[in-house]
Amino acid sequence: MSVKNLAAKVFAKRIHALTQKWANNPVVTQKKVLESLLIAAAQTKFGKDHHFRSITSHADFVQNVPVRDYEGLKSYIDLVVIGEPNVLWKGKPLYFAKTSGTTSGAKYIPLTAASMPFHIQAARNAILSYIHETGKADFVSGKMIFLQGSPILEEKNGIKLGRLSGIVAHFIPKYLQKNRMPSWETNCIEDWETKVNAIVEETFSEDMTVISGIPSWVQMYFEKLKEKGNKPVGEIFKNFNLFIYGGVNYEPYRAKFENLIGRKVDSIELFPASEGFFAYQDSQKEKGMLLLLNSGIFYEFIKADEFFTENPRRYTIGEVELNVNYALIISTNAGLWAYNIGDTVQFTSLQPYRVIVSGRIKHYISAFGEHVIGKEVESALKEAMEGTDVRVNEFTVAPQINPKEGLPYHEWFIEFENEPDDLSAFALRIDAAMRKQNVYYDDLIVGNVLRTAVVTKVQQNGFQEYMKSQGKLGGQNKLPRLTNDRKIADLLDSE
Repeated sequence: MSVKNLAAKVFAKRIHALTQKWANNPVVTQKKVLESLLIAAAQTKFGKDHHFRSITSHADFVQNVPVRDYEGLKSYIDLVVIGEPNVLWKGKPLYFAKTSGTTSGAKYIPLTAASMPFHIQAARNAILSYIHETGKADFVSGKMIFLQGSPILEEKNGIKLGRLSGIVAHFIPKYLQKNRMPSWETNCIEDWETKVNAIVEETFSEDMTVISGIPSWVQMYFEKLKEKGNKPVGEIFKNFNLFIYGGVNYEPYRAKFENLIGRKVDSIELFPASEGFFAYQDSQKEKGMLLLLNSGIFYEFIKADEFFTENPRRYTIGEVELNVNYALIISTNAGLWAYNIGDTVQFTSLQPYRVIVSGRIKHYISAFGEHVIGKEVESALKEAMEGTDVRVNEFTVAPQINPKEGLPYHEWFIEFENEPDDLSAFALRIDAAMRKQNVYYDDLIVGNVLRTAVVTKVQQNGFQEYMKSQGKLGGQNKLPRLTNDRKIADLLDSE
C-alpha cells in the first residue's frame, strides 16, 4: 500500500467520525445552523428588513421570512450585483455563479467566503466516505478527470463570476493537482464539442481511475473514446473503477454506460448546485444521499402537492416523512433566505437523513390532473428496460393534448442506442410501469381520458443537436426529463 493510499484511509476514518457527530444529532445541528445564520446576517439590509434580531424560533422565522425564488429575491441580489456590501450577507460575495434563468435572463447566485469551502469539502468527503466504507483507495494514485465548465472568469463590479464548476476549478487541493485532468488550457476551451475532442486526445494514454461529470456529457466523452480506441472504455482505462456524477439520475444511463465501459464500475452520486452543495452518496449499500445538515445551510421542506396553495406549511428536518415529495427550501451562509431552489426531494432514510432528487417543482406533467414527476418517468423507463437489450441515450416526456386523432396521451421522445424490436410493445411496458406508480395516471387511462403512452424515436444525436441549438451543449446544462407543455416536443417533432 502506497503512502498516499494509507493517508487517504486515515483521513477517511477521521472525516467519517466527524460526520457521524452531526448526522446523529440532526435536529440540534440544524437549530444551531439557523441560529448562527441569523446572528451573522442580523446587520445586513435583508436582516434588518426581516427583523432577524427578534427571531428566536422557526415559527418566528416563518412569520418574518417568506419563501422566495430568484425573482422574489432579485431586488436584493441586484444591489449585491452593483457592488453594495452587507445586503444579503456580511460584506461582498467572493464570486457570482452565473446560471441561465427563464424570466430574469442571467441569474447571479452569490458565493461567499463562508459558503465556498463547503462546496469543496462536500465533494472531498463524498470520496472519503466511499474509501471508508469500501476500503478501496488505489484510485488516488491514478489520474482523475472532472468534466466541467471553463474556469475563465469574468468580473462584474469587482466580483468575479462564472459557472460554478469553473469557479470550483480554482479550488482544487494541491495534493490533487498532479492527478487532475484535463490540463488548464483544455479546460478553458469554451466550445463543448471541441473541448471533448481535446480531452479525448489528452487522456487517451493516461491511467484514468476516476471520471466525474453529468452523465449525459460523460457519455459523449465515452463514445468518442470508444470510437478512437475501437474498444470499450474499460479496456482503454484498465484501472477506471469509480464514476462520480450529479445533476441527473444515473439509472436511465446505467445500461448504456456499462456497455460503453464494458463492465460495471462503482459510482458516487452528488447533489451540488450553485446555491449550495446539499448531499452526497455516503454508502454503496443504502439508497439515497446523506443530507448535509452541518454545512451552513438551514433546510425547510414543503410538500409538493401543497406548494402552490396559500401559506403551505414549512417543515423542518425533525418533521419530515419517508417517501413524501418535498420542495426543497434553503437559507444559507451565501445569503439566500427561505429560497426555493426548484428541486424536489424524497427521504429514503431518517436515520441518518438521506434523500433522492425526485424532480423539479415546475417540471411535471399534469395536463389532466395526473401530476407525473421526474422520478416516476425515470423509474418507469428503467422498469420497461429490465430484462431486455434496450439501451437509451436520452429521453424527455410531454403531453399531447390535441392529437390529430384519438384520445390525448403522454409522448415519450427517446433516443435509443439499442432500440426494441417492437416499439408499440415497449411503449406498453412503459405505460404499465407508469400506471403502477401513479394512481391518477392509471385512473385517466381506465376512464378513457388518456390513451396509453406513445414512444417517438429521436434520431441519433438528436438531443445533443437540440441542446446545441439552445446554446446549452455541455457544462452543467441538463435536458428536462418532462414538461407540461410541448416547447421541446415540437422542436423535436420538427426535425
